[in-house]
This record gives sequence, C-alpha cells and structure tokens, in this order.
Amino acid sequence: MNKYLIHSILLFSVLAFSSCGKFYKLERSTDWELLYEAANKYYNEGEYNKAIILYDKVLPVIRGSEKAELADFNYAYSHFRTKRYIEAAGYFNTFYQTYNRSPLAEEALFMNAYSLYMDSPDYNLDQKSSKDAVNAIQLFINRFPQSDSYERAMTMINDLQVRFEEKAYQESMLYLRMTEGLFPGDFFRACIISFQNFAKNYPDSKYNEELAYKLVEVAYKYGSNSAFDKKEERLKEVSKFADQFKRRYPESKYISVVENHVKKSEAELIAYAKLKKEFDERRAKAEAAAAEAVNQPETVTSGPAINNN
Repeated sequence: MNKYLIHSILLFSVLAFSSCGKFYKLERSTDWELLYEAANKYYNEGEYNKAIILYDKVLPVIRGSEKAELADFNYAYSHFRTKRYIEAAGYFNTFYQTYNRSPLAEEALFMNAYSLYMDSPDYNLDQKSSKDAVNAIQLFINRFPQSDSYERAMTMINDLQVRFEEKAYQESMLYLRMTEGLFPGDFFRACIISFQNFAKNYPDSKYNEELAYKLVEVAYKYGSNSAFDKKEERLKEVSKFADQFKRRYPESKYISVVENHVKKSEAELIAYAKLKKEFDERRAKAEAAAAEAVNQPETVTSGPAINNN
C-alpha cells in the first residue's frame, strides 16, 4: 500500500511538473496562433486563470480579426468564473459595445448585469454597486424584453430592491436609537423625515405599519421635549400622524398605543395653553405698567433761591 502511494505521488509530481513546464513555454511563446488555441483549450478545460494569462498575450494581436470575438467573450467569462465580478462586468459590457450585432451580444449584456449583481453586497453595506446592478439589469430588460433571461433579470431586481428596503429600514431604526441617547437634538426630526421617506419609497413594505406607529411615538417625544415656543406646533403633529395611522391600519395591534400618545399630547397641549395664557397675561400687565410709567408727567423739584447780593 505504501509503495502504491509513493508511486502515485511521484507520478502526480511528474505530471504536474510537465504541465507547468508546458505552460511556461506557452507564456514565452510569440506564436499567436498557438497561444490562441491554447487559451481556448484551457478555457474549455476550466483552467480559467491560465486562459486569462494567454488571452492577455494574444488579444492585442488578434484585435479586429474574426477570432477576436470568441476570445473576448471567453476572456470575460474567465474573469466571471474566477469570481472577478467587477472586471467581468466591464469586459462583458465592452463585448456588447463592440459586437452588438453578435449572436452573443444578448448573453454578454445579461452577464454584465449578472456580474454586477453577484458583486453587490449585503444590505448592511454600501449599496452603490447594487444600484449599478439595478441600472444594468434595467438596461438589459429594456433592450431584450423577450429574452429567455427576462425572468431571471426580474428576480435579480426584486432581490436587490429587498436589500435597499432592508437597508433603509435599518437606517430609520438607527435614527430612532439615536433619539434615545443623552443628546437627541435634531435626531427626532431626522427620524420623522426618515420614516416618512421610507413610506414614500417603499409603499408596499412589510415595515410600514411598524414605522407609522413609531412615527406617532417619536412625534410625541419630539413635541414633549421641545422648547416652549415650538411645543404647540410639534405636539399637534401627533394627532395628524395618528389619524393617518388609524385610517391606514384600523385593525392594527398598535391602535391603543397610538391613541394613548394622542391623549398624552392633548393633555400637554391643554397644559401648554394654560401656561401660555398666564404668560401672555403677565406680559400684557408688564407692558401696560411700562407704558404707564412712560406716560407719567415728570415732577419738577425747585432748588433754593440764589442770593445775588
């Protein structure tokens, strides 16, 4: 058994060395026809890294010839197969722009979009590349609406939209957490704007009921913690948001909590109105007293007579 294992290892080593030596000779070759055939052979055998190296050498030479089309297509796919998705997307796009009348053009445009889709990150990361993927998929759908890949393209777009939605939801919840810190500041207003924008951008989202309820909650906290001259305006928003919530979700499990926020905001508005009335009355009295003091005639005090003698 040990002898068989040793012989197998030796045979494998010889074959590997022979293969490496053969490829090394190809790398140094200037015979572009030999390089072209070898690159295609490695590609068909799944040796994509070797195919890329040889295509890099031969493509500048055969550019413009009828052989360049297949080489460019395989070159793009070699990058895709080795998970170099951004590079693959660029090469597939270049192929489509160069050979837009080719039978392979439709596949190339789809693979440009698919490569960008494969490079798109999870929802918690920056979504720029995901947005690029959506644009590329939309371009493919517009150019080839009857394509066999149409359904796959739509599935990809739907998946990316879910990522955008999830990221927007998490960003909204981040603003909400910031309002619970020691210095909420403008995070109340940012949170309200974020919740409203989410509802506009994702009208069918599963998160809309939850965020609409939290919008009422945040509006109450915002108004309750506002400066005196802003309190009335902001507390009145609680009832406005609550009415919108009840119209849209009349059977919601959050109805009782929403109504409780409305009651608390109305109680604070009553207290605010009372304080404001007292303040206005005191200010009016102070202004009247000041005006009366201004209108009082000045009293002239006579000094001692001056003796001129």
